[in-house]
This record gives sequence, structure tokens and C-alpha cells, in this order.
Amino acid sequence: TMSTHDMWQVGLFLAGVLVAGAALAPWLARVLRVDATAAEAGGAASGWLAGSVASAEQDWGAYARALLWVNGLGLLWLFALLMLQGHLPFNPRVLPGMRWDLALNTAVSFVTNTNWQAYSGEAALSPLSQMAGLAVQNFLSAGTGLAVAAALARGLLHSRRPTLGNFHADLSRSVFLLLLPLAVLFTLFLVQQGVPQVLADTVATQAGGIPVGPVASQVAIKMLGTNGGGYFGVNAAHPFENPTALSNLVQSIAILALPAACLLAWGRWVQDRAHARALYLTVFALFAVGLAVLCFAERAPVPGLDSALVDTGGGGMEGKEVRFGPVNSAIWGAATTAASNGSVNAMHDSFTPLGGLVTLVNMLTGEVLFGGVGSGLYGLMLYVMLAVFLAGLMVGRTPSVLGKKLETREMRWVVLALLTIPVAVIGLGAFAAALPGGLASLQEPGPHGFSELLYAYASAGGNNGSAFGGFTANVPLHNVLLAVAMLIGRFGMLLPVLAIAGLLARKPRLDTGPAQFPTHGPVFAVLLATTLVVFGALTFLPALALGPIAEALQ
Repeated sequence: TMSTHDMWQVGLFLAGVLVAGAALAPWLARVLRVDATAAEAGGAASGWLAGSVASAEQDWGAYARALLWVNGLGLLWLFALLMLQGHLPFNPRVLPGMRWDLALNTAVSFVTNTNWQAYSGEAALSPLSQMAGLAVQNFLSAGTGLAVAAALARGLLHSRRPTLGNFHADLSRSVFLLLLPLAVLFTLFLVQQGVPQVLADTVATQAGGIPVGPVASQVAIKMLGTNGGGYFGVNAAHPFENPTALSNLVQSIAILALPAACLLAWGRWVQDRAHARALYLTVFALFAVGLAVLCFAERAPVPGLDSALVDTGGGGMEGKEVRFGPVNSAIWGAATTAASNGSVNAMHDSFTPLGGLVTLVNMLTGEVLFGGVGSGLYGLMLYVMLAVFLAGLMVGRTPSVLGKKLETREMRWVVLALLTIPVAVIGLGAFAAALPGGLASLQEPGPHGFSELLYAYASAGGNNGSAFGGFTANVPLHNVLLAVAMLIGRFGMLLPVLAIAGLLARKPRLDTGPAQFPTHGPVFAVLLATTLVVFGALTFLPALALGPIAEALQ
């Protein structure tokens, strides 16, 4: 049973998410003004940075090319930085450069907002690589997600107008007017809590040197930007990343703060707050169900130890920080996999089979509960379009979203985008398992070993970044295949969303009426939730049955 203290922890977390999302939504809506022209947006925030480049209106093709150009340069920059690390300054311990396959995997990981780490940061990366490489991409990848969400809003808001704004203006406004100020404030809070923010590389102790560095600044943006890459290998379980109960609570809330704000800001962008409230309540309800199951699973007695009359401290403590315990670990595990965050304060490989199932389901739904910054919102809108299209056809109403009629061309892009995660997870995961040496990375045999493989490719394809720790990912085969899965999961969904936004922007915005299926209210919320559950079950239930479900039934 949940103790009163446990319920207080869960209640404070959920209340914190509600308050943080509501507080940040107006700020986010003002920063990304979807009703402004590119010239107005660019001149207000980024004209000084990019000149005329940030003020020219772009159709979806030009918007996508600008996005790919900026992210491609970021990938090349980070790859070169990691490869040449041993010859660059701010490397007091003279750490060598990475192998090409690990550098490629890491560069792709941070550019795609996945932040998968097949290494321990304090042992493999210099302070320069952490600051000028990983932290910079944490801002750019989160800003990219926000920019695409704003472009989709313009596609739904505009009428017979083929442009979607300007990517450079949207990116720079997201970074400089939202993410950077928030990260500075959060960094100051973390420093006050005891997180290091120094240029020194180690702290001398009687037992030797403990690696430190500019930790607080990276932790701040990794949480706010749903990035998740830790300065240390054990991530938020490390006392230098997460030193106190208060820092643990605030960081867990920060994971979902901006994704929740995106959902509420969506109503301001598309001028339909009832629609945004329906989305928010659907996502919140599904997330709360998963959180409750995960708390129950990790709080329950461990059968083997319970029968041996061993006191397990009120739940399964193996793989968990004693400072946080089962419930705080479950809260963090639910939040980090519902968003594309991937940070951990406990080892997910040690979760119970039922607990591991919840984290897998969160990722396999496309991480839309609440999802990543920006990416969770536009991923959820793909499910909205699918649900409305199917329901409209079944009941004889016009399939439309916010006054924009959905036709064959849009739905082809929707289906293509929603198939990217199954291809990245099941397709590449099966391919890896079939290759020589593909299964050598598994620590455990049987269903749990299968879960390790499934989790790795679900995390990469869903741009999450967490892992079952028993999976040895740092081998050339998995480094390359997981990098491909990350690229498919990010750009295989992001580019179709821009194409859909471009198609919708050219259409007239019709007045909503009884002939169109409503996109608000309880009927719509139930329809959307059912679509999410059924689509996920039809796609991934066989794989889940071979992994965590089979393990739970043993």
C-alpha cells in the first residue's frame, strides 16, 4: 500500500506539473507568435543575429531545408569536437577522442534530442565537449521541436497562405527568449542546492579526485529541454546532479513543465482553448494511469525476498537510490519516458516487469504523454488527425481539424509519420538481433534480455535516451543502428509534420459546424485516448508479450 508520505510525493509532483505548465504557457505563446509575420518575429528577436535570413517567409520546403541545414551543421560540429577532443583545450585529464562509431552515435543522439549515452560522461568527455558540444545541442534540439510545433500551428491558423513563418526566427526566439532565460534561473537554483558549476575538472579527496565541472548548467537545460543527457554516467542518481529531495522534486517537475506548457499554449496559437484543454486532460489522465501502475509495481514487495523474510524497505530497492526510494524513482521513471527526456534517478533495468512495461509503453506510444518540448505536441496532433479522420468516415461527418479539411494527401503523410517508430523499433531491433553478435550485448537471457533489446531501440526510435543498463550498447553494430533509429524517429516524423502544415496552410479555414467532427469535449477525448491505446497495442503488443509481459507471468 502507498503510505501517506508516498501519496504526498505524488500529489506534489502532479500539482507542480499543473502549476508549471499553466505558468509557462503564456510566456511560450508570446515568444512564438504564430499570428505574426516572419519579418515581425525576426525583427523582434533575431534580426540582429541572422539579418534578412530570419525575416523572409518560408513555405514548408524552405522551412524544412533551413531546419536540416542548421541541424546538419550541428551534427558535424559535435562529431568533429568529439573526435578531436584529445587535441583541444579545456581537457585537464587529457581524455582521448572518441571512436568514430561512438562519436557518430553521440552526435546524432544530441542533435535529435535523444541524448542516448553509451559512455559515462565524466570518464569520456572533457569540459569543453560537455559545454561547447552537448549543452549547445541541448538548446538547439529543443528549440527545433518548438519551431516545428509553431509551424504546424500556423498551418492550421492560416487560410490560403502557403508560408509557415521562418525557421531561423522561430529557433532563435525559442532559444534566446525562452530556453536560455529559464536555464539560467534553473542553474542558479541548482547551484544553491549544491550542484557544482565550476571549470575545475576534479575535486580532490582522500580517496582521489572526483570529476566535476559545469554540471548545473547542463542539468538545467537537459531537464527543461527534455534532453536527458547527464554530466555523469549514473545521471540524476549522482549526488552532484541531484543532491537533495527538493532538487529531485523540482527536476522531475521540470521534465514535464514545457511539454505541458506547449499543450496549453496550443489553444492560444490556434485560437481554440477548448480543443487544447481536451488534449491536455486526455494526456494528463493517461499519464496519471501509467504513473499509478508504476508506483504500485515498484512499491509492492519483492516476492523472492518477501518469502525469505527479508525487509525490502517497502518495495523493490535494488537499482534505486536510497535517498529517493521506490516512489520517487517511479515518479521520475514515468515522467522521463512520457517525455522524450531519458534522464534517470534509478536504474530502469532493475524495475519490476510491470514497471518496465509502463516505461516501454510510454515510449512506444510516440512519447506524446506529454512528449518532448514541441515534439510531443506535434506527435499528438498526428494522432488527433488519425482519430478524427477515422471517426469522421465512420459516422459520416467531414474529417477536419480546427476548420481544416483532412484529405488523402494529408493522411498519407500522417500514416508515414506514425509508421516511423515501428520501423525504427521493430524493424531495426529485429535486424540487430538477426546479425552476428547482435545479441551479445544482452546481459540476461529470456524475456528480460528481449526487453533490454526492445527498450534500447524503443528509446532510440522514440528519441528518449534512457536504457536498461544491462544492455551493452557501446559496440559498433548498435552504435550505428541506434543512430539510424534516432534519425528515423526524429526526422521521419518531423518532416511529414511540416509537409502536413504546408498542405493545410494552403486550404481555406472553414467555419466549424454540425457537419464536422468536434475536436473538443469528452467524446473527442475518449476517441483520442482510444486511438492512442489501440494503435499502440496493435503495433507493439506482440513484442511486449515476448518481453515484460512474459517476464511478469513467470
